[in-house]
Amino acid sequence: MDIDLPEVVAEVSAAFQRYEKALMSNDVAVLGELFRVDPRTIRYGIGENLYGHAEIQAFRGARSPVGLMRRLGRTAITAYGRDTAVASTLFYRDTVPGKVGRQMQTWIRFAEGWRIVAASVSLIDEA
Repeated sequence: MDIDLPEVVAEVSAAFQRYEKALMSNDVAVLGELFRVDPRTIRYGIGENLYGHAEIQAFRGARSPVGLMRRLGRTAITAYGRDTAVASTLFYRDTVPGKVGRQMQTWIRFAEGWRIVAASVSLIDEA
């Protein structure tokens, strides 16, 4: 298996950046597009466990757009073959000083493009 093919890493990095831009601007439509429309898509959040695209979209639609700005650190995109990748990053928000967020996403290439099929977000004390 090829790991970290440059063109695949570049594609997933672009999709990840598109996700980040949509998150910061609370673009619920783009966020919904980037998560696979499937009842098996899962997102574990800081305070919620969401099963299926419908639950994820309902959460996004109800979420306040206030305080979404964040800074990323140690972002890593690892591609496994041509159709699977994992994006991992740390994030920091001024609204939660002394905390560091952690985010991991599993991306799969489908006919419609790269989509997130699993995501996990957590928040811990900054060491």
